[in-house]
Amino acid sequence: MPPRRRPSSGYHGVRARPSGRFDAEIRSGEERIRLGTFHTAHEAARAYDVVAWRLGRSRRSMNFDDVFTREQAEMLAPPSPMITREQQRRHRELEQRLLIAERDEAMRVEWARRFPEDVAATEAF
Repeated sequence: MPPRRRPSSGYHGVRARPSGRFDAEIRSGEERIRLGTFHTAHEAARAYDVVAWRLGRSRRSMNFDDVFTREQAEMLAPPSPMITREQQRRHRELEQRLLIAERDEAMRVEWARRFPEDVAATEAF
């Protein structure tokens, strides 16, 4: 059987997105397992290889020849880009707090500019 043709990204299981990022996915039987979106094709290919090791694929179907164990593949792969709903909620909450703190600081600076006597009285207290 002739070798599989690689996609334009140059890696098995990696597709370039219009946004400039790269999707990684692998098939297990009829099921398609989406591995996430990565900043570089290299990161996506490393993630593909980790899952290929876990699924017991042959080394010929992997993207890199420099990996000899599953543990080594996992060490080289980037962390999973998947974010849980709780992490998303926490991130939004922290962004809101930062926005409020920035507004408070802007108001404090404006107050100090308009009412320097209040600032002097507070410092004297």
